[in-house]
Amino acid sequence: MPLKTVTGDHGSAHKGRGATLNPEGRFEKAAREAFDDGWDVPLEDEPGRPQTIVTAERVKSIISRNDSPDIPFTLSINPYRGCEHGCIYCYARPSHAYLNLSPGIDFETRLFAKVNAAERLREELSRPGYVCSTITVGANTDPYQPAEREWKITRSILEVAAQCNQPIGIITKNALVERDLDILAPMAQRGLVAVFISVTTLDHDLARRMEPRASAPTRRIEAIRRVAQAGVPVGVMVAPIVPLLTDSATERILETAREAGALSAGYVLMRLPYEVKDLFKDWLMHHYPLKAGHVMSRVKQMRGGRENDPQFGTRMRGSGEFADLLRMRFERACKRLGLNEHRRALDIAQFKRPRLDGQMGLF
Repeated sequence: MPLKTVTGDHGSAHKGRGATLNPEGRFEKAAREAFDDGWDVPLEDEPGRPQTIVTAERVKSIISRNDSPDIPFTLSINPYRGCEHGCIYCYARPSHAYLNLSPGIDFETRLFAKVNAAERLREELSRPGYVCSTITVGANTDPYQPAEREWKITRSILEVAAQCNQPIGIITKNALVERDLDILAPMAQRGLVAVFISVTTLDHDLARRMEPRASAPTRRIEAIRRVAQAGVPVGVMVAPIVPLLTDSATERILETAREAGALSAGYVLMRLPYEVKDLFKDWLMHHYPLKAGHVMSRVKQMRGGRENDPQFGTRMRGSGEFADLLRMRFERACKRLGLNEHRRALDIAQFKRPRLDGQMGLF
């Protein structure tokens, strides 16, 4: 049975968008069906030209906590819901279903900016029960997606963190991170920040199809160079690795990033939870139909015979012979290039609890 979509369409590529489907969220209680009532459709509402809509949202809390044993941080902040980068493989897509929106095109076009994020962060850092730990910005959706140019939510978060000496880790695939080097460089001098830039492929044509509104691969490498030159510790995330589409470029990505100044590296095997499985498979059939069956076969071989493995311990790296070979290739390349040799934890001892009256404490 074909996947039910919000528009009634079943798979159509849109220029500048990753998803080819707009499936209904899995929590929807009412079904919607497209119906032609005879009225003309405005150009901006045509199915082939989905427009981005950013809505201001005031949140009750901003710091998220997790206790997952295979995630190297416990605290995170996501300045936005949804992500205009449109990466087809994004494991965060299913979270849009909680908003009664589609994990498909809606995830890329119906965005929410947490306009009071800095205010909430200051409040939460000021609480007596808060124990300082590194906060990762961008664990779910990219903090430097295109909307950040106008909304500047991420920058406001960094301003609060800098004032409080709150350690921050940043994960992004957008060169816009360079804009905030005036904040990040002084924080780096105090051991309070590290940046990881995700580079999935060096093939521009593949990147344009797979992550259409993220910075181009060469631009991300240049961002690594500029961040490193500013004195900010920078690493590369080869993430996610897509079997038979991007895995062959792993060593080359590491080499190029190391030449640009990356000091550390990590990788994650592509995950396909919930609706992402159908979105990714439809995308494959549209853009790489001759490879689709082979890619999904390899995915299953690295996921214990399934299209997705949610188990802690294997969900990030996979299992089986091909997953083991990938791990060994990655580790050997890092050793050869001198990556991950001097990784240091960010300094939590300098943290200064903010006061809500706008003043900072004397000690």
